[in-house]
Amino acid sequence: MERWQPAYIGLGSNLSDPERQVLAAARELAELPRTCCVRMSPVYVSRPMGPVAQPDFVNGAAGLLTQLSARELLDGLRAIETEFGRPAERERWGPRILDLDLLSYGCVRSSDATLTLPHPGIVERNFVLYPLCDIAPDLELPGLGRVTELKARVTRAGLTAL
Repeated sequence: MERWQPAYIGLGSNLSDPERQVLAAARELAELPRTCCVRMSPVYVSRPMGPVAQPDFVNGAAGLLTQLSARELLDGLRAIETEFGRPAERERWGPRILDLDLLSYGCVRSSDATLTLPHPGIVERNFVLYPLCDIAPDLELPGLGRVTELKARVTRAGLTAL
């Protein structure tokens, strides 16, 4: 039997009742095989990133324990996104019904075309760091630092707790 690994997921939506989408996706994470969802952050409203005009996002973070490999977990996240109606091809920085990002997986550091761990961009994204800090302030992100220290480096600008 494989070892249980901690994994953290970023959840986001800005279409079709985003808060409902994020909370429903959190329930789906608990249904992944050989996986338990052990923590879910409060949700936040955040301004969208990038040049595309679109509605605000609702974001959260979930803490999992899983026996899936990082690649299997990523495949499970993509399957949930598809189930929720996210198209395979989408506009970069555009609106989305559901976005599930594998933020970290155990102590793994990797960088390839389909999976970079920890997830790139964490250190400058308050909509990731605030909810992640709510559930795992002492989490050490390999090569990046402790979540609570990373959160202290970003402002709360544009971020509101629901």
